Amino acid sequence: MSSPGPVSSPGPVSRWWAELAWLGDPAVPPVAGVLIEAEGGRFTSVTPGAEPDGERLPGLTIPGLANVHSHAFHRALRGRTHAARGSFWTWREHMYEFAAGLDPDSYHALARAVYGEMALAGITAVGEFHYLHHGPDGRPYGDANVMSAALVAAAAEAGIRITLLDTCYLAGGVGEPVAGVQLRFSDGDAAGWAARAGAFRPDGSHARVGAAIHSVRAVPAGQLRDVVGWAADRDAPLHVHLSEQRAENEASLAAYGHTPTGVLAAAGALGPRAVAVHATHLTSADVGLLGSSGTGVCLCPTTERDLADGIGPARELASSGSPLSLGSDGHAVIDLFEEARAVELGERVRTEQRGHFWAGELLGAATAHGAIGWPDAGRIVPGAIADLVTVGLDSVRLAGTRPGDAAGAVVFAATAADVRTVVASGRTIVRDGHHTTVDVPAELAAALTPTPTEVGETRPGGTG
Repeated sequence: MSSPGPVSSPGPVSRWWAELAWLGDPAVPPVAGVLIEAEGGRFTSVTPGAEPDGERLPGLTIPGLANVHSHAFHRALRGRTHAARGSFWTWREHMYEFAAGLDPDSYHALARAVYGEMALAGITAVGEFHYLHHGPDGRPYGDANVMSAALVAAAAEAGIRITLLDTCYLAGGVGEPVAGVQLRFSDGDAAGWAARAGAFRPDGSHARVGAAIHSVRAVPAGQLRDVVGWAADRDAPLHVHLSEQRAENEASLAAYGHTPTGVLAAAGALGPRAVAVHATHLTSADVGLLGSSGTGVCLCPTTERDLADGIGPARELASSGSPLSLGSDGHAVIDLFEEARAVELGERVRTEQRGHFWAGELLGAATAHGAIGWPDAGRIVPGAIADLVTVGLDSVRLAGTRPGDAAGAVVFAATAADVRTVVASGRTIVRDGHHTTVDVPAELAAALTPTPTEVGETRPGGTG
């Protein structure tokens, strides 16, 4: 994937001394006493075993985390859909209700707060799977990409990078027209989507644009190649929700005679630039197609378990050749350490065996910036984008950690609350556990305060 070069203007040299640092190679454990220097938003030198110099980073320092799959507005549903039994499909109705009321200003305010929460959790780049394009009645805004611009601006203000994964969404299900709030998502056909998406050129080196196929149930098979070609012409990432639900597989088999993976393969949608999100309900043939093509897979365990989606074949996918990445998706929590360990723990539940993924592999999945088009990030090496996250080892969760066990302790016991310092593109955005420019709790509270009609309102399957 092409890189546009520097991510910020040249400036003074920054210098940090990490007590312990995991530099980004899954096979190499953390090393002690690492002097790290950066200029112009990129690392210039990395020296293990150095004497203390510059800003001291006590704890374990790792590359910035990459949240490969996000729907920023889903954060509004946290805690509000647990009052009764239900499924992904009943949860989706609550999501639609909230989506119906957003406008560019309210979406910007919410996204800024959500991206601030991500920064506090050590996330320095996000892949925003964006399909809330148009006005409430489905008609485009005067600026057809104003909602995209709101997200890009929100990320800049929170201090993190963004890959705007502009999502094609054309059908309400296989063979069904869009209806209700889905009208906001649709550009009519793939050509209309491509024309609108192609007109968006975000300002700032913190933003890149990729493409997304919402799913095979939301983009007819005959229009998939238009989206695939658009991404290929731009050497851009191409993401897709894949087999998140058994019902999606059943509808695809009934309409096309193939699983969703087979439909995507026939359209040329698989390959090293592609990322399949969820990939929960796969056949062995599906796993083979994804792995042999080098298609990445983004797992979102906290969302998958929140929605009762199931546990996907993570080890089989990785062993078949699919690079793994992680996302917080619906933001039931925003904590990539929890996502990382859930990959291993889910395998333990599924197989009744331990030791499917080592800590370095899981940290690699949590720092997989290449999955969202930032291959120049995710490692602490000269020339890489200068992202750092320091996890304190003095909390009740991590106190007493031995240096040789630090990576495993962080992966299997840390939470986002243990993040102390975050540097994104050479700029410190979190210091001592607090965002340097955004009052994240206050902004979340303001963006998510219910209207008077919502207070105390209860609906089947959840509240709010």
